[in-house]
Amino acid sequence: MNRPVTLIEPGTLKLERLLPGPVERVWAYITESDKRARWLAAGEFDLRVGGKARLKFDNEKLPNEGSVPAEYKGRGKHEFEGVITRLEINRLLVHTWPWNGTDTEITYELTPRGKDVLLTIVHRRLSKELVNAVMGGWDTHTGILEDILKGVAPRPFWKTHAKLEKDYAAAL
Repeated sequence: MNRPVTLIEPGTLKLERLLPGPVERVWAYITESDKRARWLAAGEFDLRVGGKARLKFDNEKLPNEGSVPAEYKGRGKHEFEGVITRLEINRLLVHTWPWNGTDTEITYELTPRGKDVLLTIVHRRLSKELVNAVMGGWDTHTGILEDILKGVAPRPFWKTHAKLEKDYAAAL
């Protein structure tokens, strides 16, 4: 089964997803709170090295079918505040993401591929118990982004995430 998220070393995930461009449009969906809220999480990014990167998750506001599955009750709303450590406008954004006592790190890289854009996300320093959920999460969240950028009805978050989390656990 070919999935966009791979474990490249213990605690480090890599996602690659080809999205409709141009780069500036995809960049806006990564960096602008109102656009990012549609697929991942709201929250302002102070776009400078040393600036704050706030993520305010409310997965119940993402596209869904029905109610939150029982095993996910209480897991849908979180707030995180990290720091931007690298920035190249329209190409690269790296920020910390404090999670369960660990400063994880996210890298978003955009590479033009004709009219499309290759989005590469690397999530580093994850604890072993978070890996399956985070793999399923990135696959689901970026799948919703892909749907939005293609102008089609976005896949349902909870149903998709539950299936993918199980698929990634089985694959590992």
